[in-house]
Amino acid sequence: MIGTARQKVEVRVGLGSCGIANGAEPVWEALQQGAEEADQVELIKAVGCGGNCHREPLVEIVEGNGHRWVYTHVTPEMAPAILRHHLQPRRLPARLRWTFERLKESAPPEPSLEPSAAQGARIVLENCGVISPASLDEYRSRGGYEALEKCRRSQSPQEVIDIMSAAGLRGRGGAGFPTARKWQLALGQPGPKYVICNGDEGDPGAFMDRLVLESDPHRVVEGLVIAAFAVGAEEGFFYIRAEYPQAVRRVREAIRQAEEAGILQLRLSVREGAGAFVCGEETALIASLEGERGMPRLRPPYPVERGFRDQPTVVNNVETLANIAWILRHGPEAFAVLGTASSPGTKVFALAGKIRHGGLVEVPMGITIREIVEDLGGGVAPGRQFKAVQLGGPSGGCLPASLADTPVDYEALADTGAIMGSGGLVVLDDRDCMVDIARYFLRFTCEESCGKCTFCRIGTRRMLEILDRLCEGEGRQGDLEKLEELADRVQRTSLCGLGQTAPNPVSTALRYFRDEFETHLRDRRCPAGRCTALVTYTINDACIGCTLCVPACPVDAIPYRPYEMHVIDDEACVRCGACLDVCEDDAVEVH
Repeated sequence: MIGTARQKVEVRVGLGSCGIANGAEPVWEALQQGAEEADQVELIKAVGCGGNCHREPLVEIVEGNGHRWVYTHVTPEMAPAILRHHLQPRRLPARLRWTFERLKESAPPEPSLEPSAAQGARIVLENCGVISPASLDEYRSRGGYEALEKCRRSQSPQEVIDIMSAAGLRGRGGAGFPTARKWQLALGQPGPKYVICNGDEGDPGAFMDRLVLESDPHRVVEGLVIAAFAVGAEEGFFYIRAEYPQAVRRVREAIRQAEEAGILQLRLSVREGAGAFVCGEETALIASLEGERGMPRLRPPYPVERGFRDQPTVVNNVETLANIAWILRHGPEAFAVLGTASSPGTKVFALAGKIRHGGLVEVPMGITIREIVEDLGGGVAPGRQFKAVQLGGPSGGCLPASLADTPVDYEALADTGAIMGSGGLVVLDDRDCMVDIARYFLRFTCEESCGKCTFCRIGTRRMLEILDRLCEGEGRQGDLEKLEELADRVQRTSLCGLGQTAPNPVSTALRYFRDEFETHLRDRRCPAGRCTALVTYTINDACIGCTLCVPACPVDAIPYRPYEMHVIDDEACVRCGACLDVCEDDAVEVH
């Protein structure tokens, strides 16, 4: 029997965006209905995502003794059985208790193992998946707003900045600029001053900020208010991309609750970004916030000198602000002891791509890429080979599996040609073509360029044209050298971080996977079989004529001939790989 009848039980249902996308809302409704029938509806609690996105819909049972049961991939049909084994109706007649106990013992649902070690080092994510994002009381019950109260009661702005300096907190938005140094520069400026939370998360494969804003909004609100206290600001803004509607709603609700509770002593508001990737750069973000086109400007002067409305402005990203209250509550030493000497604390990574356990993990700085991918992310699919990671989003770099023992540290990653970035980590396996991957990320930055700088606007376009030629078997002699030359020019002459880092995926792919580029150029062949213009699909004599591939083909390139060896019409074939995916006899070959 799982659980006991008399224990206090809390049923947590993940209703973050990932849970909702996987069908958590019908599960929530089924659990609510079952709890109503048991007269214990108050035990059902909607929480945010705890990072185990690959397990959603997820239901967690927390018993009074602290024991946790985690049910994954829950369906509405599973809800009654889960409740039977953990809840007992309060008004159950004595004559029905024996029947209820027998029901509890019959066909129990199988809980998964408890969350993996990926959830062990939690600072930023400590409340995610635990508290209700809509409850100020729950946030306060776990130490929420204690740090802010302590600042106002017994600390000066300079003392707060000194604590951040002792902790060694570096900005988690990508550049790793010391937070205390930025605040110190702003503190010395005359007012009025502003603070801004940068929630314009635009990297493909990254969702760290979204999850934190959805799951623990008060934590980020508290961090921004403390930042305002430290630098002497009287107004603050949350700049959140409009594609995150749930994050926008929850932050607005958190601000409303904090205002009604008398916690805020400054004006806070939420502004929605229109989805321009360049607005993740702080000067472009400020221009957008002012109602102008989101375009970066030359620095200096930096925003801490002249930012929003030409006044001193501090811009910190979501993860940076989510660390602030924890450091003040636990002390800078507790933070600095984690990670490395040059990169203290933890880092949140979004795991995506060809990885078995996609989701969010928070790890101490200094952990290796291999530990993140294989130990925490479960590695790649069985039968496949871990090939590379694309780290740091479109501004990051492609690192081969041979460098997987590189520690996650700002300086160590910079030595490889990659960057930490905001924390996106896309895992690639042996089916991925590095030329095509470089082209994918360059196309993204090319399309997202604001067009202000000539080399960013035109240079990235010329680079993309070369990569297109290589992937279509039309490469020319000297193309690889031209790619390197253009990458250097774009990097050195662009105004903002977007242009300066746009060549990174191409430069690192050329550095570590040059043989693949040369094969595309010299042999007109894609070793990974991904570039459709360079591959041919055929069927070998292992075919038993099962016809599984026939309906899978979207263009009818395989005639229906049951029990006969199938043939692919090469002229009709669009190289989608559908036949390869469904074949159970390894009869489809890619040449």
